[in-house]
Amino acid sequence: MVKKQFSKLAYENTDNFVYGRSMFPVSCKNGMVIGGGTIYPELNFTLPSMIITKDTMPEVLKQYKEIIEDACKRAKDLFVPGLVVEIELLPPTTYNPQWGVEITKTVREVMYEYEVKHGLKSVMRITPVDIREDRQSSHMWHGSHWDAVMKTFEDCAKAGADLLSIESIGGKDMHDDAVMFCEIDKSLFSLGVLGARDMSRLWSEIKKIADRTGAIAAGDTACGFANTAMVLADRGFVPKIFAAVVRVISAVRSLAAIEEGAVGPHKDCGYEGVYVKAITGTPISMEGKSSACAHLSPVGNIAACVADLWSNESVQNIKLLGGMAPTVSLEQLAYDCRLMNTAAEKGKQYALLLRDWLFESDSKYDPQAYVLRPDVVIEISKEIIREDTWFKRSKAAAFAAINTLRRAVETKSVFIDEREISWLDTMESQLENVPEDEEAFIAEMLERDSSGKLDPAKYDL
Repeated sequence: MVKKQFSKLAYENTDNFVYGRSMFPVSCKNGMVIGGGTIYPELNFTLPSMIITKDTMPEVLKQYKEIIEDACKRAKDLFVPGLVVEIELLPPTTYNPQWGVEITKTVREVMYEYEVKHGLKSVMRITPVDIREDRQSSHMWHGSHWDAVMKTFEDCAKAGADLLSIESIGGKDMHDDAVMFCEIDKSLFSLGVLGARDMSRLWSEIKKIADRTGAIAAGDTACGFANTAMVLADRGFVPKIFAAVVRVISAVRSLAAIEEGAVGPHKDCGYEGVYVKAITGTPISMEGKSSACAHLSPVGNIAACVADLWSNESVQNIKLLGGMAPTVSLEQLAYDCRLMNTAAEKGKQYALLLRDWLFESDSKYDPQAYVLRPDVVIEISKEIIREDTWFKRSKAAAFAAINTLRRAVETKSVFIDEREISWLDTMESQLENVPEDEEAFIAEMLERDSSGKLDPAKYDL
């Protein structure tokens, strides 16, 4: 049973639904407030191609120290008012939690130094990789893989990490097939049944760790689900209209973290965060044009409309003409945020004007952008919260997205390739055949699974 279920929207209209401000800001130990009126850059970086072993750990730590020193220096030089740094731990540094701790300490010490010496306030987000996808993992909610993830969270929080996040993968074992074969009912099952149940168990435990350590349970992301669909759609492998509906369904799954006590900021590569903010009022991190270093997308501007942190997604520590890539990314983020903050400082009407330009510049060109429009987000969110279970909410989200896109096609509000429009009827037909009873739906989906990837026992099914 979830700790809290949202039955009304935090934002009933778009009047206050804007970047930099959230209904329930997150206050950090050093006084930084996320969602309190200022949008901050969130820099995410990783190693160049290299093998991580016990013998190479000294070089790994050297790389991380050089990255953060150079980035903090540039942030200071650019008068950045505050900085969030995210470390997405690579698999070896979650399988070996102590390695993750050493990275946390190395990066956090430099951040503390710049705060004390130069007044650059900063916050660290730690994101262990979800190693439970490993075929050797015995169960989603116990066993050595679960224990390693939990230990990484706890020990990194004790070492100085402020925000706890993860890109969890519960349900992904079936969702990959759902995307490959464009089966929206299978996506519904993966996200709204398997994924949501996993999120509840996972985030209940992460919240306990946050409470014990004084860290903040921030939020999850459907990156492995909706972003996978987005990237495949961008490459022409699946319809963009299918990826757009998957994005909306994923919002219900990500909402489960907030229901279990997470308070934000929701993690960057979850574009569904706009729905989470609309429903809960928690601050969100988003990525767009400045995350092209990690992946291309059709949502470069619109993603910033209601962001409270603006992220580059992730960038390797490689040399560019302007400098090391993480420092270059930091500069791009800093200038993006400076523009948005300047508009907001001139008055609410200017922030809203900039927000509107951001979504108008993207929303008509791609259905994946259209479903991120603030007005569309609020209208679909109203349909989501009419229901009271993850399964029903996910189904409502899918139908609402399809109906919204159908109206947009009719009014010529969005460009959708003629070849894709029939997918609206295809997806609607698939959803209409989904049983009303959740247990009957589970039984049907388990019987239909022929991939061999899903082990029901790992989810207690």
